[in-house]
Amino acid sequence: MIGIHSCQQHTKIETAIYNIMNYSILDFIKLLASVCLFLYGMKVMSEGLQKVAGDRLRNILGAMTKNRITGVLTGIIITALIQSSSASTVMVVSFVNAGLMSLSQAMAVIFGANVGTTVTTWIISAFSFEIHISDYSLVLLAIGVPMLFMNKGFYKSLGEFIIGFCFLFMGLDLISVYVPNLEQNPEMLHFLTEYTSLGYGSVLIFFVLGVVLTMIAQSSAATFAITLIMCSQGWISFTLGCAIILGGNIGTTITPVLASLSGNLAAKRTAMGHVLFNVIGSIIALLVFNPFVRLVASITAACQGTNPLDISAANEASMADSTLLTDTGTLTKLAQASVAFGLAMFPTVFNAINLMIMIWFTKLYVKIVCWIMPSHDKEKEEDFSLKFINGGLLSASELNITQAQKEIAQYGVRVQRMIDMTKSLITLDPNDDKYTEIYSRIEKYEDISDRMEIEIGTFLNHVAEGRLSPEGKMRVTAMLRIISEIESIADSCLKIGKTVLRKNNYHVNFDATILHELDLMFNLVNEAMSNMNKLLGELEEPEDALVIKAFNKEREINNYRNKLRDNNIDNINNKQYDYQEGIFFMDLISEAEKIGDYVLNVVEAVKNQFKALPSK
Repeated sequence: MIGIHSCQQHTKIETAIYNIMNYSILDFIKLLASVCLFLYGMKVMSEGLQKVAGDRLRNILGAMTKNRITGVLTGIIITALIQSSSASTVMVVSFVNAGLMSLSQAMAVIFGANVGTTVTTWIISAFSFEIHISDYSLVLLAIGVPMLFMNKGFYKSLGEFIIGFCFLFMGLDLISVYVPNLEQNPEMLHFLTEYTSLGYGSVLIFFVLGVVLTMIAQSSAATFAITLIMCSQGWISFTLGCAIILGGNIGTTITPVLASLSGNLAAKRTAMGHVLFNVIGSIIALLVFNPFVRLVASITAACQGTNPLDISAANEASMADSTLLTDTGTLTKLAQASVAFGLAMFPTVFNAINLMIMIWFTKLYVKIVCWIMPSHDKEKEEDFSLKFINGGLLSASELNITQAQKEIAQYGVRVQRMIDMTKSLITLDPNDDKYTEIYSRIEKYEDISDRMEIEIGTFLNHVAEGRLSPEGKMRVTAMLRIISEIESIADSCLKIGKTVLRKNNYHVNFDATILHELDLMFNLVNEAMSNMNKLLGELEEPEDALVIKAFNKEREINNYRNKLRDNNIDNINNKQYDYQEGIFFMDLISEAEKIGDYVLNVVEAVKNQFKALPSK
């Protein structure tokens, strides 16, 4: 008997090996290619919609900052719009990184994004069996591809969305073709059965499988699509399908985590908040998993008419109910539709309940995240780092413009510090250690200014390569001019420092009158810089009063320069101070007046390129 049993086992192994070999490497590669086509379709569709609504998405930021409710609604809308919770949470991470919203505001948006992502599952679920979109893919491609060659950017982006939509369902259709047919390979099915009949252990195994699959694919939608096919074919039960989807809820957090690695501390905290929200919710769901699945199944039965748990029970008992199972044991169209509905309902109910509970603990979430990731010593202001721009976080050019505007405003504030440095340098004793320290800081700041201009300019050129609206192109043009003028201000400050250095090398000392007049001139220039930075802080809607003030301040600087130039000649002739002292004095005054010119050039760029935009 032992020999017969051993022989039977040997025969089963040989048959299993044969069936596995029958599923060739080429078939496996085709399966991977099908998943890649699905993911590529998601990416193209998402980016197309971002480009169509990019400028509108920037305007939605205002709604995000109001309260938790509007933040949640914004997260739902954006995620439903771009069909990817990963993409929307990456955007939120970028917004926090760019200083466009606080951590608590971002958490509300992320809560909403988890609900909004269920729209994708409903689309896949609704179209997978009732309507075969892949059958019409060529027709839709015939519409979408010609739109890529249209002149208007809106139609190009809309064409990208249609093409991505086609690829998504073509990939979904191909996945079902090239996934190994376990029904025709019972030995392989028996292998899986060893993991599907372990009770709650099976739930945990398939939960972890969902986490791993989603982390690898970086898309919960792809995991949902594969799970939907596996359940609809009867390979795994509805309960285990729910476990995979629940695991995918955690796996999808990997994308914003990866995106935050290049961001600042606030961006990393935002990504951590997303992880905490999904992990805590998933753990609670696992603790009450079976009752929760029954709740979802009951809701599905009430809405759709068939309980997906009854289908699993009939399949396990091999009861060929003609309404649920065919004679061969596969699911009927009615049963497939029920399972698809139930699998789409599961993340919807889960995320909705998770949201309704967690939304009241937003402040607690923020405290926990800040405790997990405490802030370290702040970077010294002399260290070079862009505060708002980090490459690779946002993919929509219109959204990147806001980041650049924030960085430019910071750029102006940093360069203004050089005005005070040069002003104090004039009055310091050259033998004082403070003099050497400040001069070194001026040199370092000028070097930082050069690097900031290059970094911001490179970023803006990258943004310009994307698809921009006419308004967006005008903004980019204006900002490129602005950063050039700001860098010129830094150059002038260094020139002033070098002039003071030469003066001290010639042992020239200014009398009290000259020092007083220099102090007044630098005060005027500093006031002009402060006014300029106010304008840079509100580039979207610059105030007319600030523009007018800038022109008046520049006129005041020019008039004072002319007055000092005339008085300088008289003072030299009257022997009030010698010629060499007067030369250094006017060199400093002239360079300070140039700073006023550069400031006015920035204001004119704001006035001409931003105020000229049509009202919305």
